[in-house]
Amino acid sequence: MSGHSKWANIKHRKAAQDAKRGNLFQKLVRAIIIAAKDGGGDPAMNMRLKTAIERAKAVSVPNDNITRAIKRGTGELGDISYDELTYEVIGPSGIAVLVNVMTDNRNRTTPEIRALLARNGGQMGSEGSVAWMFDRKGVIEVKGKNIDEDELMTLGLDSGMSDMEANDEGFTLYCEPSDLDTLQKALEDAKYVVDNAEVSMIAKTPVEVSDPESARKVLRLVDALEEHDDVQNVYSNFDIPDEVASKIEEE
Repeated sequence: MSGHSKWANIKHRKAAQDAKRGNLFQKLVRAIIIAAKDGGGDPAMNMRLKTAIERAKAVSVPNDNITRAIKRGTGELGDISYDELTYEVIGPSGIAVLVNVMTDNRNRTTPEIRALLARNGGQMGSEGSVAWMFDRKGVIEVKGKNIDEDELMTLGLDSGMSDMEANDEGFTLYCEPSDLDTLQKALEDAKYVVDNAEVSMIAKTPVEVSDPESARKVLRLVDALEEHDDVQNVYSNFDIPDEVASKIEEE
């Protein structure tokens, strides 16, 4: 059983705030385009597309926008050219950060990310300097109260789950990316509420940031990266203790 940090709650509330930002729809639509381009337009056969569509629907991206994004990705509405890049970053307190970007102009995006890092205490690392600190995993959020942990664990282990942890709203299940669809289907067939299912980068060894000012610097960097129009995902290995997270949330 993995440990759990209150940082997950901060991220959850931040996701709700992000849903109000105008650029979120653009990011989600772009993710659908890339997924359809790489794996085809049928979500039943393209796990990445299925996840991108579910995330878009969760924040009420209109169905017409989703349909057009799929068609753009498959070439039905003309060719679309996006590069998918991953920047490896060393942040405040020595934390490691992976920044996943989708851009139609890398010559614009890369200098912008470098400047953003310089303003917020981060620096670009060389290829491979950070990526080794993370594992690529399937992650499923099961939401609900009074969930029988033993029953959920038994079902999960029978369906490809490798680890599970409790959180304030339910449980987080981990698996190999290739088992994500199987595990999600098993959970849904058993009538569990799957709040989110995606492939993510999970830190092998979290780095505790217990000094409040250092924690604020870390969060400022992550916030700045997430607000950039071309940034799709930000993964990091920092862990903020509950008492520090509570103090930051109260400010």
